[in-house]
Amino acid sequence: MHVDKSSKEKPYCTLPTVKKLLEQKRKRETSFVLPPCCTASTSSVPATAATQSSTEPFTCEGTSSSYSNMAMSYEQWTPVVEPSPSYYNTHPASSDAAGCSLPITSEYSALQHVQGFRDAIPQTHDNPLAVTDLCMASSWSLLAPIQTAQQGFGSPMDVSKLEEARMLVRGMDQSRATRQDEDGDTILHIYAAKGLREYSFAAAERLRDVGKLDVKEHKGKTALLVGVTANQPEIVRDLLSLGADINACDVKGQTALHLAAHYGLPAVLQAILSSRPDVDLEARNFEGMTPLHSAAISHSATMKALSGSGMLDVCLQNRATEKLSCVQMLLNTGASLLSQEIKSSKTVLHLAVKEGNVDLVRYLLSIPLQNMKDFVNLKAHGHTALHMAAGLHGNPHQEEILRLLLSIGADPSIRNLENNQPAHLLQSGHQGEQLKLILKKRSASSRRRIMSSQDQE
Repeated sequence: MHVDKSSKEKPYCTLPTVKKLLEQKRKRETSFVLPPCCTASTSSVPATAATQSSTEPFTCEGTSSSYSNMAMSYEQWTPVVEPSPSYYNTHPASSDAAGCSLPITSEYSALQHVQGFRDAIPQTHDNPLAVTDLCMASSWSLLAPIQTAQQGFGSPMDVSKLEEARMLVRGMDQSRATRQDEDGDTILHIYAAKGLREYSFAAAERLRDVGKLDVKEHKGKTALLVGVTANQPEIVRDLLSLGADINACDVKGQTALHLAAHYGLPAVLQAILSSRPDVDLEARNFEGMTPLHSAAISHSATMKALSGSGMLDVCLQNRATEKLSCVQMLLNTGASLLSQEIKSSKTVLHLAVKEGNVDLVRYLLSIPLQNMKDFVNLKAHGHTALHMAAGLHGNPHQEEILRLLLSIGADPSIRNLENNQPAHLLQSGHQGEQLKLILKKRSASSRRRIMSSQDQE
């Protein structure tokens, strides 16, 4: 939408633009507190402890940080409310076992009122769709067509609705069908964000015919990336079938795999992995991370939030399960467990250990590898995973992680760039002394095995 800024008169359309809607939505997301329905405890989380501190939907902190302070005390976990994807339109409203209502919302909810797109959005329902999750309640009504039932993965489209959509798109002149608003969004971006499958398909056909299927909006997202972030597996599959670039990336270098892995969207990830054989599992974003690294970091963030909540949070448990399944899916498809970040040389094991994520550590060490000893002793800027575990001061899972690493072949005699062994990085006090004994026993046992092997030779 273009407004002549030289004119002192206000434009006819005074409703917020897509950019403003997005900003308003993120402000709401930074201030909401998890509702009591999301927990299985009678106690509540303090509002100050459960608010989101970052407005950026995709963050991977600590990827390039130095480990010079490895022996510093471990910071206590604090609950974090995860930000929703930039183009949010998740599962239809439903309740899980704990009665936690899942949100339906989209940053494009009011787009049909924005000049230039008003009559491009199908108006099939007069009544707005109410938001049942109070913590995600929007300040405007959701006017997208109501989905009476969630379509399963691979389900066919509504033929009559598809024909209706094709007629609408065919009726547009060329400039209008391919127009981008001030944020670079086309009607395809909007349809994908709102989850309008048949209309997305019709618009994608039109844009494909003129070579604009992969046109990018202001953050570098193609319609495919919007569909991924909006958790629309069917639309993702459709766009890929029409020839959308599966390895396209946004302004942060994030591909469809990176986004699906980060947000923990198993159905979308499955749609990507099963649709095209040429997907790059080892693609690097501009932080030097593969989708597997993104999935591991995201899972650790959810586990921190779960641990910091101090109660049984079913919603967070479900998110953690989904994100772990994304890690498993990537590895089962062929993602390399040995891939190291470009900036810090960390593998997924380093990332999991550094965050004290014992569930992920346990899973990664259960994967059969011929060179498991080499894997567990890989260095990231001089530190092995055992060095990082020794630096987890105050983490309740520190001892378990140390024992897991030792049981799989971690070498406590390896020194880092400062010539320190893992035992030198342990905390002081009784706990540190106990852990030091564990490391010394394993180190002595390793030396005896080496000497015995040399004698036999």
